[in-house]
Amino acid sequence: MKTRASLILALVLLAPALGGAQTHDIGATLMADKTVMAALERAKINEPEILAEQARVCEIPAPGFGEEKRGLEFKNIFTKLGLKNVRIDAVGNVLGERPGKGPKPHLVFEAHLDTVFPIETNVKVTKDGAWLKGPGIGDDCRGLAVVIGVVRALNEAQVVTDGSITFVANVGEEGLSDLRGTKALFNDTLKGTIDRFVSVDGGGLGMTNVGVGSFRYRLTYRGPGGHSYGAFGLVNPIHALGRAIAAIADFQVAKDPKTTFAVGRIGGGTSVNSIPFEAWAEVDMRSHDKASLDALHARFLAAADAAAAAENKRWGNGTITVEKKNVGIRPPGATPATDYAVIAAAAVTTALGVPVEWSQGSTDSNVPMNLGISAITIGGGGEGKDGHALTEAFDTTNSWKGTQRAILIAIALTR
Repeated sequence: MKTRASLILALVLLAPALGGAQTHDIGATLMADKTVMAALERAKINEPEILAEQARVCEIPAPGFGEEKRGLEFKNIFTKLGLKNVRIDAVGNVLGERPGKGPKPHLVFEAHLDTVFPIETNVKVTKDGAWLKGPGIGDDCRGLAVVIGVVRALNEAQVVTDGSITFVANVGEEGLSDLRGTKALFNDTLKGTIDRFVSVDGGGLGMTNVGVGSFRYRLTYRGPGGHSYGAFGLVNPIHALGRAIAAIADFQVAKDPKTTFAVGRIGGGTSVNSIPFEAWAEVDMRSHDKASLDALHARFLAAADAAAAAENKRWGNGTITVEKKNVGIRPPGATPATDYAVIAAAAVTTALGVPVEWSQGSTDSNVPMNLGISAITIGGGGEGKDGHALTEAFDTTNSWKGTQRAILIAIALTR
């Protein structure tokens, strides 16, 4: 599931851990409902068409901050599916409502529109046996396909949920988009109305209930610049950047709670025989533990300033300045094992005969988790490989199981 940390926290059969009777009842009750079972059957029957939709929408380019065309197509899809109040919000999220017997509990069920690939990428999808191949085919075209599959199956089986569901194809999950679509849902579009949240992200049947938070920065060192020989002895932004990177590389961080850092990109300079006037680096820091992440963040900021000071002191000729631009904050959070969403998701997974796998990761669910709102991220079935690579592929074998599990979770979380 995604580019998040794929550390498996546990392969847990949660029934005994969370109260066997309660967990069993959720799955057993749903599986005994003829209408629910009809929806599951429709999901399996419809899967070839859902896979065709997965490939079709994946051939509509949707780079970060450029999801408009794919978003307009989802507005059409949601309208044709009969969802109510279909609309596109101020940031580009596509929303459609499926009313239940009552407005509460209100579940948001989403997958993200954007990919990591630039607009010029060839997004043609090819088929090779059970495999669909193309950039973004798993992450998150699979999630988008499952959203379509869930709505269609619920409609065809005439399932009436207790609470209401807002289905969303959201923008801005990947990279420097910084979860902007989901942040907008909670801070503006649906502020104060969301009770539970499910994100379908990628393939597989794993689930995430711990959100890995992150700080992302672009460090930029600037100086006067000059000739490498004629101006020798002038402060050098690349040297200052090197000092910062060396300091960051020597950070010691905890293994538990897992805390990480990486310098992901660097750049600067104009020629080999010039003292540059600018150098930059992009840095990523992560942990699911807020205290650990905040401590790492503070050390990073201090190291960035110390590098500029050391370069200035070394030469005493000219002045290096440093800009520490925050380009992304993903808040950490968690949905506890005792939360109904976690219990219900485990129960229906077990009821389908699928092992329960919980992990930690960085997904759209970070936003509601941080706000204390019940949230999980689930895989959409099948299996993905080579995520975020041009060779990305999705194994469709038994992928319908992901749609079935998503249906059960959607119904359970409106109760």
